[in-house]
Amino acid sequence: MESTLSFGDPHTPYDPQNSPAQPGYQASAPQSMPGHAPYGYTPYGYPPHGAYPQGGYGVGVPPLAHWGRRVGAYLLDGLIILGPMYGMGFIDLARSDDPATAEPGAFFAVGVVYTLVMAIFQLYREGATGQTTGKWVLGISLRREADGGTLGMGMAFVRKLAHIVDSLPCYIGWFLPLFDTKRQTFADKMCRTVVVKVSHT
Repeated sequence: MESTLSFGDPHTPYDPQNSPAQPGYQASAPQSMPGHAPYGYTPYGYPPHGAYPQGGYGVGVPPLAHWGRRVGAYLLDGLIILGPMYGMGFIDLARSDDPATAEPGAFFAVGVVYTLVMAIFQLYREGATGQTTGKWVLGISLRREADGGTLGMGMAFVRKLAHIVDSLPCYIGWFLPLFDTKRQTFADKMCRTVVVKVSHT
């Protein structure tokens, strides 16, 4: 005597694509990563060196900043930080009886204090938001290459020190973004950072 085991109707075999959802279960939408990335773009990982596709940098990755914008931001920051100190120094010279033998006076001392305070403030701002005043005006931002996050003040300071390497071989590191695929200086490569274009917020 032959017995047959049957699971449901043999004339309607199981089709995973057309089967109804099981009671108590429902499809869930993909969950996003906790938190959110600043400036409206999602965290990203840049492809390996030389692996960028033509015409874009991948989904969710903002375009890299042009070298000219970086130079403009650097010059503007220098003017903001150092300009008042030199201006006050000239005031001391104008007030002296003999500019040739004049020594730094009270105005220049105030200018030095201003420069120190402003340099620290700009460093903090770059670490916290990715932007100094110059970068904000030019619409660019300093970011971690791995995920697009900000560096923090400590790593922003380390990157400033790493610019020494950019200056040593005839300042070639400062011009490297003109030729590099990721538009990085040597300091950027050492600290794993990129500078990207962003919208004003």
